[in-house]
Amino acid sequence: MSRADKASATLLTLGGGCLDQGGPRGEPPENFVRLADVAPGVRQEMRYAGSENFMGRPVPGYCAGQCWLRREVAEALAAVQRDAESMGRRLVVYDCYRPQRATRAFIAWAADPADELMKAEYFPHLGKETLFDLGYIARESAHSTGVAVDLALIGLDFGTPFDLFDEASGSHFAGLSAEAKQNRAELFALMERHGFVNFDKEWWHFTLENLEGVAPHDFDVR
Repeated sequence: MSRADKASATLLTLGGGCLDQGGPRGEPPENFVRLADVAPGVRQEMRYAGSENFMGRPVPGYCAGQCWLRREVAEALAAVQRDAESMGRRLVVYDCYRPQRATRAFIAWAADPADELMKAEYFPHLGKETLFDLGYIARESAHSTGVAVDLALIGLDFGTPFDLFDEASGSHFAGLSAEAKQNRAELFALMERHGFVNFDKEWWHFTLENLEGVAPHDFDVR
């Protein structure tokens, strides 16, 4: 079973992150779109909709493994995908729009020292109490505005997996192999060509900046 199939199976079994939410919450703004409708060639492995993430369980607000973004961001990402395809590459997204209550769930998780189920896989060298100060967990996230996306190019070695809380995940970490450095440079060049800016602590995190009317939201991912 593929990683994406496992995530889907988890959603079917557990009901995603919507078990205790009392039904749907909110509707997407008119300027939000499903990435699948704009860039169907981009693979989706929405990690917070399943259990393959640093919490080890579906995150509140993720009722389906769907990527939603501001339309401008989705269209820019579609352009990146076209460039990637011309190079024989394909994008995979791990997180897109993130409901605000998902960020609140991250904050609550980080404040609970007893919950270290996924420590060995996601933060083996750090104590949870350091994650805020080091910038790995944010109290407010650009993801909630629909202008940020976490992604990679399928099949390439980037030196660390997605969401590893470690200095090696820093975009320009010096201790990488030559191959991983080259792969990161290739991804950065593709994204920057279409207006995306990388967050230097996470090689996978990119934001499309200088958009008007940017505001956080809390509708369900469906």
